[in-house]
Amino acid sequence: MTVSMPSSVDETLRLLSDDPAATILAGGTDAMVEINYEHRRPASVVSLRRVNELATWSIDGGTVRLGATVPYVEIMNSELAAASPGLAQASRTVGSSQIRNTGTVGGNLATGSPAGDTIPVLAALDAIVEIASVRGIREVAVVDLIVGVKRTVLEPDELIVAIRFPVASGPQEFLKIGPRNAMVISVASCALVINQAERSVACALGSVSPAPLRCGDAEEFAAANIDWTSDGIRITDPRTLETFGSMVADAASPIDDHRSTAAYRKHGIAVMARRALTRATTS
Repeated sequence: MTVSMPSSVDETLRLLSDDPAATILAGGTDAMVEINYEHRRPASVVSLRRVNELATWSIDGGTVRLGATVPYVEIMNSELAAASPGLAQASRTVGSSQIRNTGTVGGNLATGSPAGDTIPVLAALDAIVEIASVRGIREVAVVDLIVGVKRTVLEPDELIVAIRFPVASGPQEFLKIGPRNAMVISVASCALVINQAERSVACALGSVSPAPLRCGDAEEFAAANIDWTSDGIRITDPRTLETFGSMVADAASPIDDHRSTAAYRKHGIAVMARRALTRATTS
């Protein structure tokens, strides 16, 4: 196995153009597991460890631009946490402290697992993924990037370089359930993003469909039943919370597998959606 360690995005793209079959190694929290268990035998690896431009982030006006290899721990403990509290919450639930110090949002997206913790938040934020190759840059919405279980629209010679999303303009929540409280792959997850300026609600789910799932009908229902005021947002009728939870659960299409039953996932989604909306409208 050959390992290349480029120092720039341009050099990385040239390597991928010459060898599209190469495995891209960012944090390695997914790839190394597959390699160690011999589920993957790459002939060549392109490591992103020295590509510093991928590990930076910026806030320009109302938009965050997050480099693909910014680690979870930085999202949790920086200005990024204030700019995107939902993404910070999701980052805190990822694995152990070692994984949070190494794992990246770009890697989470490129893996395309339905259980990826940051993916529902990014879907609810209408995040845009910047994808580069020697042919140029293209942009894809997170909800369009992942098309199935660990399947994306990425071409073999393409690289995720950054993710863009709006700075928080209202409460954000992320909840997930699993067989224990820490270091667990989610059985189901729910992200809620409220944009107070636009009076809109966005809700996305994880681990209950092959790809990121937005709950359009439930979002419209919640937005129509929130009491939007200049000093906060409230729900005056508690039945709204129950209905919202039920509508979000109805949008899900979970399956039975070794980690949970479809019925439990449906129940969990309803509870998490209700709790997320309760927290967002009472903070």
